[in-house]
Amino acid sequence: MRRIRYGIALATACSALLLAGCGGGSRSNVLTSDAGGEAAAPAMASAAPAQEQDISKQPRPQRQDSGGLVSNVKLTQQDRQVIYTGSMTVRAKQVAAAVQQAKQIVTSAGGYLSKEETSSASDSEDTAMLEFKVPPDKYAEVLGRLGKDLGKQLSMNQGTQDVTMRMADVNSRLKSAQQSLDSLRTLLKKAGTIGQVLQVEREISTREADLESLQAQQKELATQVAMATLTLRLVGPVTEVQDPEEEPAGFLGGLKAGWKALVSFTKIALTVLGALLPWLIASLPLIALVIYLARRNRVRRPAVPTPPPGPGPEAA
Repeated sequence: MRRIRYGIALATACSALLLAGCGGGSRSNVLTSDAGGEAAAPAMASAAPAQEQDISKQPRPQRQDSGGLVSNVKLTQQDRQVIYTGSMTVRAKQVAAAVQQAKQIVTSAGGYLSKEETSSASDSEDTAMLEFKVPPDKYAEVLGRLGKDLGKQLSMNQGTQDVTMRMADVNSRLKSAQQSLDSLRTLLKKAGTIGQVLQVEREISTREADLESLQAQQKELATQVAMATLTLRLVGPVTEVQDPEEEPAGFLGGLKAGWKALVSFTKIALTVLGALLPWLIASLPLIALVIYLARRNRVRRPAVPTPPPGPGPEAA
């Protein structure tokens, strides 16, 4: 009995050792297969065409967020980039002389005339619209002189727009687009097949269009920041100037709008009536003749005699 027990215990111990050995072997095989898979991935990646990998690695222009600006742009300039705009209306005794004086004031400050519109009805009813470009540091001085030296200032509006962030965004995107275009031009020289050449040329064409658009935006912003825009309106001594009035809100605003609509409708109705009245007067004789003839025909038409009533069924 003891021998049988010892045999059973020995067989159990051997079985446990064999199972442990098999488990270790399977684990080692799994580790070996994982390592082989990881090593195979770089090999497969390296087997891809070198030209296609280079094209895919080319930097794309930075995308804009919902606000229209690149999110990773960092401002490095301390000075703010501001666009100044202003408009002024001045009543002058002689509009032609005031126009020449205004040009001299702006020219002496380093500015220039960009647009001019004049209307000559009479010496007292002349008008002129001038648009000047003025250096920002002379803007306030020129504005004050035009309001005092030319005549009586009737109105003045000023506005400013800070475009510092926008200019930094355009400059950053322009630099990125230029670097990407240079890389593509270098890659074009290394292209080995016609397909690769066509692919790189399409990318270059797209990047060149983006680059030109960014350059135009940069130039326009730089021009607006470099020179302030001032619009001057000159009117004669008796010229009527209608300034925009603020519309009242609420009940008064609705009442005023309704009254204006009623007056406009009445004017239109009277205009139409005035246009139709001569035609109505001219057509009255014809209408009277038609009515007379219609009534005359009714009088002349003989009356149809009614038959006498016949004997009823009772008489029969």
